[in-house]
Amino acid sequence: MKPESPDAQLIALIDRVARADESALRELYDLTSSKLYGVAVRVVTNRAWAEDVLQEAFLNIWRIAGDYKATLSPPMAWMGLVVRSRGLDFLRRRASDRADLMQELDDVISDTVAGNSPNPMDTTQASEQAWALHQCLGQLEHKQREVVSLAYLRDLSHGELAEQLKLPLGTVKTWIRRGLEQLRGCMARFA
Repeated sequence: MKPESPDAQLIALIDRVARADESALRELYDLTSSKLYGVAVRVVTNRAWAEDVLQEAFLNIWRIAGDYKATLSPPMAWMGLVVRSRGLDFLRRRASDRADLMQELDDVISDTVAGNSPNPMDTTQASEQAWALHQCLGQLEHKQREVVSLAYLRDLSHGELAEQLKLPLGTVKTWIRRGLEQLRGCMARFA
C-alpha cells in the first residue's frame, strides 16, 4: 500500500478541521507551523509579531477550513495565503494604531505649544508652555502620565504599550484618552 502524500495528509486534516476536530487542528499545526511561521516572519519582519500572526492565522484556518477547495490550491499554498493575509492585516492595524495615537498627541501639542502667538518660536513663550506642560503632566495620575509619556517619547502604538505594560488594550486606550483630555483642560487654564 502506497503511503499518503503530504498534500493528501494535509487535505484530510483540513477536512477534519472543517468538521471542528480540535485534534486535527493540533496535528495540522504540528506539521505546518514551522514553515508558516517563516512566512509570517517574512511578512511582518519581527519574530514576536510573527508568533501573533501565526496564532491569528490558525484561528482563521479553524473558522474557514470548510471554504478550502483542494482543486483550487495546494494546502500549504492556501495556508500560506491565510498567514500572509493575517500578517498584512496586523501591519495595517499597527500602522493605524500608531497614526491614531500620533494624531491625538499632535493635536494636544499643537493646541498647547502653537497657541495663537504670531511667533511660536519665541523662546520665552516656549519655555512658559514647557513649564505649564510639565505642571499639567504632574497632575495626571501616575498610570495616565506613564502611558502618555511612553506613547509620545517612545512612539509606541496602543498595542505596543499594552504589551509592554502587560495591560489590556482597552485599558491603555482609556488611560491615554483620559490623560489627553486632562492635559487639554489643564493647559487651557495656562493659555
